[in-house]
Amino acid sequence: MSSEKPINSVSAAIQQSLQHISLGTLCKSIATWGLILLLLYTVLFNHPCCSQTMNRFALFKLKWPPLSPNNATTSANVTTTPTSISHIVFAMVSSVNTWKHRKSYVESWWRPNVTRGYIFLDRDPSQRFHPWPSSSPPFRVNAPVKFRLNRKYATQVRIVRTIMETFMQGDKDVRWYVMADDDTVLFIDNLVEVLAKYNHTEYFYIGMNSESVSSNVNFSFEMAFGGAGYALSYPLAEALSTKVDGCIQRYPNVYSSDFILQTCLADFGVPLTHHRGFHQIDLHGDISGLLSAHHQSPVLSLHHIDVVDPIFPSMNRSASVNHLMEAAKVDHSRLLEQTICYQRKNNWSFSTSWGYSAHIYENIHPRSFLLLPIETFRPWLRIFKPPFYMFNTRSLTNDPCDAPHEFFMESVEKTRGNQVVTTYTRKSPRNLPPCSSSGNHSANHISKIQVFSSATTLKKAGLMECCDVEETADMNITRIKLRACMKDEVIA
Repeated sequence: MSSEKPINSVSAAIQQSLQHISLGTLCKSIATWGLILLLLYTVLFNHPCCSQTMNRFALFKLKWPPLSPNNATTSANVTTTPTSISHIVFAMVSSVNTWKHRKSYVESWWRPNVTRGYIFLDRDPSQRFHPWPSSSPPFRVNAPVKFRLNRKYATQVRIVRTIMETFMQGDKDVRWYVMADDDTVLFIDNLVEVLAKYNHTEYFYIGMNSESVSSNVNFSFEMAFGGAGYALSYPLAEALSTKVDGCIQRYPNVYSSDFILQTCLADFGVPLTHHRGFHQIDLHGDISGLLSAHHQSPVLSLHHIDVVDPIFPSMNRSASVNHLMEAAKVDHSRLLEQTICYQRKNNWSFSTSWGYSAHIYENIHPRSFLLLPIETFRPWLRIFKPPFYMFNTRSLTNDPCDAPHEFFMESVEKTRGNQVVTTYTRKSPRNLPPCSSSGNHSANHISKIQVFSSATTLKKAGLMECCDVEETADMNITRIKLRACMKDEVIA
């Protein structure tokens, strides 16, 4: 009890003192001491002798890493607006002699008043081309070369200088220049999505080498083949526009416009960025085997349309291209993308190439087998020994268990319920007996395959979809429904 007396007495003294201090006096005291502390902080923390003290306080500061070009991998890092079709300028190289036969290929993908670009001709077109149609890109005539060059390389020099002449057109708000030939079909919606993944403010040279080993050996495995098309970022095209003539003169004996470009860009220290989907099509004959097993990358281009067979049976080349474009207009993300599923009841394997073809096999084949293109085509150059191609293939066969029933796209349409239906009809009778393995059933009676996919959900690049074979009342029609694969789903 005696210990509480001192505490009580101190408390009483403080209360008595506070009663004699007015509120105004208390506020003045607080303001005075605040001013004194502010002056001490200003003097001490800005004096040179106190640098160590400041460094200690700096430990508590939040540090943000600077955004450098090396940290930016996409255009979204450096600009607030995503790359769109308006940011791309296309340049196609043609000639007066070839344009009249090939303009339908360019017009199949060109969108008047939407796409920007030019057709570069070797000379002024004659009166039979006038008036120049609005369905075609505007034309330009390549400027004459003002320096001496090997005449046998004149056409190749004209082609590579088209890069410079395209840049000199002075188009505004350009991020990418895409170069291609007049017998190249481009899939521009897929191109936009691919280029949007790259930083257009840096040097980029994006393309792909040839499907043919011999073509790559003759030129370079690190060269973009211009027929397939390639993309140059704006700063790289700008730098190249002032240096290309000097490069041509520095390497007067380099043949091929594509090889000249790759040689020039090597001097800049710019390598090729390989991107699958650009197709040079250095092949001959029927390329349906390749297109029916397209890898899981968006298709960006098809070249050499005049060299290969029409890609759809019973159609000419121009009609075939326009038919494929009908599917591309409905769903560019799935175009040519391969999907594989099975119908166990009949022991059938299905492989569909969306918007192009569908195959039925009278046997259960693993995906690893069905992913291989059937070698319906021929090598670009037969003087070389195998291997001919940059990819594995499987041979044509008359084995009824391994040879597919082939169907090609007849129509594509959007239906109610946000679905897209592509219909594939039989190319011709297979003319083979049924597969003789136990439990396998003939698919000879199937005349039509319908593939259902989402009209609102685009396919993600690089991911294979799954599918289910659905029962139908009509025994001659098979229905396949595409869907997203479930987590860790195994299709075998």
